[in-house]
Amino acid sequence: MTFKQARWEEPVIIERSSQGRVGFSIPKIDTSSVNIPTELLRKTPPRLPELSETEVVRHYVRLSQENYGVDLGMYPLGSCTMKYNPKLSDRVVATPKIQDLHPVQEDETVQGILRILYELSQWLAEIVGLSKVSLQPAAGAQGEFAGAMIMRAYHKQNGELEKRDEIIVPDSAHGTNPASAAMAGFKVVEMPSNRQGCVDLGALSASLTPRTAGLMLTNPNTLGIFESDIIEIAKLVHEAGGLLYYDGANLNATLGKAKPGRMGFDIVHINIHKTFATPHGGGGPGAGPIAVTKELERFLPVPVVERTGERYYLDFNRPHTIGKIRSFWGNSAVLVRAYAYILMMGRDGLEEAAEAAVLNANYLARKLSRVRGLELPFPEKLRKHEFVISAAKMARETGVTTGHFSKRLLDFGIHAPTVYFPLIVEEAMMIEPTETVSKQELDETINAFSRISEEAYTKPDVVRNAPANVAVTRIDEARASHPKTMQLTWRQKTRPA
Repeated sequence: MTFKQARWEEPVIIERSSQGRVGFSIPKIDTSSVNIPTELLRKTPPRLPELSETEVVRHYVRLSQENYGVDLGMYPLGSCTMKYNPKLSDRVVATPKIQDLHPVQEDETVQGILRILYELSQWLAEIVGLSKVSLQPAAGAQGEFAGAMIMRAYHKQNGELEKRDEIIVPDSAHGTNPASAAMAGFKVVEMPSNRQGCVDLGALSASLTPRTAGLMLTNPNTLGIFESDIIEIAKLVHEAGGLLYYDGANLNATLGKAKPGRMGFDIVHINIHKTFATPHGGGGPGAGPIAVTKELERFLPVPVVERTGERYYLDFNRPHTIGKIRSFWGNSAVLVRAYAYILMMGRDGLEEAAEAAVLNANYLARKLSRVRGLELPFPEKLRKHEFVISAAKMARETGVTTGHFSKRLLDFGIHAPTVYFPLIVEEAMMIEPTETVSKQELDETINAFSRISEEAYTKPDVVRNAPANVAVTRIDEARASHPKTMQLTWRQKTRPA
């Protein structure tokens, strides 16, 4: 099976504009009583595109036909999870009772949404096995930052912040982990993995010092391997006076099976947009609620949704809080989708989703490890929801690299997996099929990998010059990302410098 996108050069919408065309009529409004400050008045009207309704519809349909998306085919981004998201969740968010709310309304007028957010926070706390949740962080990385700031507040209150200025991060960690720690004012200590791709207890012990504020860890880790020594890891960190932070990017794998709180984690961020039904890609939308132990509740960012009797309210009266980390109260549209998804799935459904994710990943991993030129690092370990395959052997033998291979996948209707990450695996492809991919589609994926491997060994130029069947074929990535060649506005496109 091969994939062919629509192939035409659709102009930007302003180029299709023609003076006098109208697609929508706005009733005239009496503005005589509106007092707009002179400095805010426009001197000339904005240049907006003028098109008929039909032209607008056709423009955006044509654009959609040039794009690849999760509704067209497999999107196996390891760690970044582009899974199917129920359309029912979108319908819930689109109801007027949700859409017409405003964040500065009085609590008494928004009891419905506050109840939703309160119940969601209770459910998330139960899922991860911790005491309390703040829904405020707008993304996973912002949840990480909030977690690092909570570490900071905790050690400051204990009078140890001056000396506890280091956060340990494994060499396989997501790149946002060290970035979040550094943004919170900590020094980052990188810890090497062992030969099984997991935390090396010896290296951890050597890294733990009186300067340690905490350890940031993902479980299962970035290789998709469960950290079986997690209880001992938690013990070592706590005995050293540090806190244990859980990066929730891989929570898909453990829903209903294992709770980070019971593993010994003190702080958890949850990638709502990866695990609980919001399409994720291109930088958003997202939400990264933060969950903590009873001891750390007082440091949570404000506001926290609370309940007294039958009344729900936003609680700002938290003297030890790390403060607000974003405007308003949270990315509510994403959170409502999560609420609807969890309500539909229930406890058993979430557990079944984790089982299917793990089964799909292991089936695909074992099959791809038999494809010529591909190797599965740490093959003795079962994977959870994702795995990393290496094309290093293929690159040495044919010159076809992971970058070439991943672009050729587009010609088979499969989006490239996460590539060249984690850095501890040479020519890495990080693959997550997710729980919603059928065995038929998994087998089609295996067939595509096998055919590309055959091409790499017999017709390598076909793979090196891919993709061929998409709207935009091979590009010069370095030039495309250079500030002087990027076209960020229609003016740059129509009147290049």
